[in-house]
Amino acid sequence: MRRLESPRRAWVRLTALLALALLLGTVAAQTLPPEYQRITQRLPADARARLQANAAQWSAWSAEQRAAYTTRAARWNALPASERARLRERYAAWQALPADERAAAQGAAARYAALPLEQQQALRARYDALDGSLQRGWLLGPTLGLDYAALQPLLAQLPPEQHEPMLRVLRELSPQRRKDLAALVQRTPPQDRDALRRELLATRWDERDGWFWHKLGQ
Repeated sequence: MRRLESPRRAWVRLTALLALALLLGTVAAQTLPPEYQRITQRLPADARARLQANAAQWSAWSAEQRAAYTTRAARWNALPASERARLRERYAAWQALPADERAAAQGAAARYAALPLEQQQALRARYDALDGSLQRGWLLGPTLGLDYAALQPLLAQLPPEQHEPMLRVLRELSPQRRKDLAALVQRTPPQDRDALRRELLATRWDERDGWFWHKLGQ
């Protein structure tokens, strides 16, 4: 006897199929079966807009562009799940960088590529020897990556909702203030670091100097 599909599982399956159809530009929303049309109307507006934009882009591509995309997609799907997750993380980190830090990273990459092979290998070996958490810290960019080792205890258990606000605050701080913050982190017991984070995030930018003087003087 066929097992009935739960409403939630059916919703997820139909949404995924609709997303695939719109992504590939193979259907128009008005030609979908009734159940798909209902899902279209219930999708968040931004998600529906992204899928429709992807469909329009696919429709505008030439046969060669579609074939090249299909080949890239096949190579991507052939990667292990762990490698896909790593690449997604790196792409998201790159997208989150300010424009000036992207430019600095691109300049560093160009200088690295111009080095003799033995120097490239030596630098690569130094990077590979770093602890994995420190390697991931460099995903924050050249500014925060440089201070990540000192700030790691503050960032290690960072709740997701605090991630973007904390990175924004850290980028606004001067190099000296980030050093001061690292000193505060080292002085703060692990169980009190969440309170320290919340205090910092709640302090207005024009009140931070006073906050630092107060905390450092305690």
